[in-house]
Amino acid sequence: MQRLRLILWALVLVTGATATIFYLTGQPRQAVTSFGGEFTLQSTAGGSFSDRDLAGTPSLVFFGYTFCPDVCPTTLAETTGWRAELGLDETDLRIIFVSVDPERDTLEVMKEYVAFFGGPVIGLTGTPEQVETAKSVFGVFSKKVEDPGVADYLVDHTASVLMIDRDGNFLGTIVYEENRETALAKIRRLLDA
Repeated sequence: MQRLRLILWALVLVTGATATIFYLTGQPRQAVTSFGGEFTLQSTAGGSFSDRDLAGTPSLVFFGYTFCPDVCPTTLAETTGWRAELGLDETDLRIIFVSVDPERDTLEVMKEYVAFFGGPVIGLTGTPEQVETAKSVFGVFSKKVEDPGVADYLVDHTASVLMIDRDGNFLGTIVYEENRETALAKIRRLLDA
């Protein structure tokens, strides 16, 4: 019986050590296309933006909407702040804001909105079908929440920032209200990938 306990404890220690190593060395990379494939949206930078355009420059991608009362403006302010704090510009790290509310977030509305965040932010929108495809590719969620008697509506949505490396691969996430130092460490890792 004592021998069985020793074997079980050894397995627990090996499993714990393995999990710790995976945690410390980072999340495994996955190609964005493993989330669902191709997408094309209209860009506030001009023209269209597709899955192929993700390659070339590391990116922080966030899905939200311009009428969002708190999460979206906070997250966009944080991402532009992190980029500035690291002494980077849009050629080093792109910030991409994808609308989950294409009915209200026209290209003109998106242009005005992303201009508020000091430093270039690429805004992407499209038809409801195009946005649904992009959400599927990135594995994000959104759902319109309508309140009877209220003209405007809210949209529940994934609140994490997705990190995409220079090869267009998904590297990990920065969760909403993540500790600043942790977020900066993750971005440094993204830049080194």
